[in-house]
Amino acid sequence: MTALASQREFHFTQQDFDFLRRLANQHTGIVVSDDKFDMFYSRLSRRVRALGLPDFAAYCNYLKLGDDEAELTELVNAITTNLTAFFRENHHFEYLRDHALPERMRVNGDRRISIWSAGCSTGEEPYSIGMVVGEMASLQGWEVDITATDIDSDVLAKASRGIYRMDRVEGLPRERLRRWFFKGKGHQKGMVRVKPELRQRISFRQLNLMQPWQQEPMEIIFCRNVIIYFDKESKIRLVERFADVIKPGGFLFIGHSESLFKATDRFELIGKTIYRRVK
Repeated sequence: MTALASQREFHFTQQDFDFLRRLANQHTGIVVSDDKFDMFYSRLSRRVRALGLPDFAAYCNYLKLGDDEAELTELVNAITTNLTAFFRENHHFEYLRDHALPERMRVNGDRRISIWSAGCSTGEEPYSIGMVVGEMASLQGWEVDITATDIDSDVLAKASRGIYRMDRVEGLPRERLRRWFFKGKGHQKGMVRVKPELRQRISFRQLNLMQPWQQEPMEIIFCRNVIIYFDKESKIRLVERFADVIKPGGFLFIGHSESLFKATDRFELIGKTIYRRVK
């Protein structure tokens, strides 16, 4: 037994870890590497404690019963990595403003554009999209629908509230900060809150990308730093489903360390991790 293992509150074995990561993969498509052993213990020990169970073997047996869908959600929430920031990979938002949206405006006769933030985490990405849309004078008179989804119900609740620590928005220009955020007062001092004008642009809902879903045709999808966690088969299946949803000529934005190389021939690379649907 290692020194770390002897200090743990609950017994946690390789067999427990393998079962939990296999269950997570079956439910989400996320591939969990061997080096996440300690992370699983750290994040899931609170669930063992909350359920009053003696160890992780009992927790695995509890999940095997399959009687508690809410606990499966807790498992997914605990292991999902949610790293994000306002205007992260800013070149994507510049391309959205300067090229993607104007191009879709030219071909859309119904003056309506739909954008999907798939894997929106705590909301910084869809709010950044909403700010870009709100700042484009050329979109006045257009209906722009922004849908934001995530598998993690906890981060979705935070995204929907639209309340952030001040340090989360320090990189934003002062003019943008004044236009789109209220500064917190009283018990919310040191926080900022998204203004209703921006919050109302976005529809948040929970969605597991690996489960059956229906989505209306989209002009643009942001799915950044999500497919990197999937196995090859899940990645290909998801990208094909995105291609089915994105209108011909529409755009898919993915993360800086991701690629669609050998995953599909339905998109062409047109910029740094920016793709256009061609088939």
